[in-house]
Amino acid sequence: MSAQPATTPERQAPGDPGSPDGLKAGLKNRHLSMIAIGGVIGAGLFVGSSAGIAKAGPGILVSYALVGLMVVFVMRMLGEMSAANPTSGSFSAYADRALGRWAGFSIGWLYWFFWVVVLAVEATAGAKILEGWWPAVPQWGWALIVMVVLTATNLVSVGSYGEFEFWFAGIKVVAIGAFIVIGGLAVFGVLPHSDNEGAGLSHLTDHGGFLPNGPGAILTGILLVVFSFMGSEIVTLAAGESENPRRAVTKATNSVIWRIAVFYLGSIFVVVTLLPWDSKAIADKGSYVAALDSIGIPHAGDIMNVIVLTAVLSCLNSGLYTASRMAFSLGQRGDAPAAFARTNSRGVPAAAILGSVVFGFVAVWFNYQWPDTVFTFLLNSSGAVALFVWLVICFSQLRMRGIILRESPDKLIVRMWLFPYLTWATIAMISFVLVYMLTDKDGREQVILSALVAALVVAFALVRDRLVAGRAVAPAASSDASAKETAAP
Repeated sequence: MSAQPATTPERQAPGDPGSPDGLKAGLKNRHLSMIAIGGVIGAGLFVGSSAGIAKAGPGILVSYALVGLMVVFVMRMLGEMSAANPTSGSFSAYADRALGRWAGFSIGWLYWFFWVVVLAVEATAGAKILEGWWPAVPQWGWALIVMVVLTATNLVSVGSYGEFEFWFAGIKVVAIGAFIVIGGLAVFGVLPHSDNEGAGLSHLTDHGGFLPNGPGAILTGILLVVFSFMGSEIVTLAAGESENPRRAVTKATNSVIWRIAVFYLGSIFVVVTLLPWDSKAIADKGSYVAALDSIGIPHAGDIMNVIVLTAVLSCLNSGLYTASRMAFSLGQRGDAPAAFARTNSRGVPAAAILGSVVFGFVAVWFNYQWPDTVFTFLLNSSGAVALFVWLVICFSQLRMRGIILRESPDKLIVRMWLFPYLTWATIAMISFVLVYMLTDKDGREQVILSALVAALVVAFALVRDRLVAGRAVAPAASSDASAKETAAP
């Protein structure tokens, strides 16, 4: 089969009115703006940061900064390709064009697999919080309710997804913004009625120094925080269903630096300056709850549960949307069942959504039936996919720059800085993280299992391509032989 074209004609990007793929431009600019902002704020930031602080101390700020820099570079590369050719397949479609059919097929299915496993994780996390508030409904019941409601909103229209995500992301943004402002005032002792006297910047060094566990702890911290950044790329998939895809991608790409700096570095900075890094409260309650408690904010735990639930629902909503749009794109390219590529009268790929959510329901069931065996395998075998995706984006951009310049130079409106040197530097950074994960027990299992699953998918893709090519050659050879026989005297 032939590769995808490098660019699509004007007004024919997926999501434009009248686009041949059937998707509709149901996402408004305010939806895309909030999806771009909320995409970098996952539940992992709220519930996982305490483990990173415990390992690296205040040096966790360096870990977040290094991973954030890596994500900024990856998003810049993806923005370059997406602004030139906005599509619901995003990096999978670009890999198809730049690296070969096998690459687009493989990374597309791996990414879909990653997100349907995330659906199970987030549905279970949300159910635990809801069961704590309303124990009359069992945990599995809440997981079912949450999955059904968000599936229904995705089936109604892309605008419904956008509206839900607008409010989910809005709550996260307001909550972190308020946390940074209130916490920042408390750090310097100018917050009225604060229970925390405010130590200024002294907590960054007064408990064993800035790197109490040594410089190597920065690398350990990277392993603990890197996966909380997954989701930044969602805006490039969603842009294909917006009113102005290229403007949306350009704006999101240009704003990723301040989003990471404010939401990640800003909030973690407040935590490690409000409390000593080795405070027992951080380990017991979680970093954000401990920080709020130290100020004297009443019901800090309940407030954080509401925010975490919002982040969980946002991740579920976006995960289902992202998985379904990747399945839709794979279906369009003949790499998934043809039904996945069909849309209904509302421009919604219903089969792709239902196919994704069915696997999500199965994964939820695995989580309840075999949490320590089958579900742990699913988690570990998808654990390093985020890094694989970022690597593929880098290698695709190396090739796509030349293709875009050759075929549509006017569409190169976002450019990767210092090309190709920063692209290669980012590849080296991601590769280093993958190799370093092999030195960590949990990380080693994730890398090995994820690599095995990726190898199986790639092998399947290569065999499939060879079979398809063989079937295409056979009729051509038969036709040539017939032509020769006809031409013979």
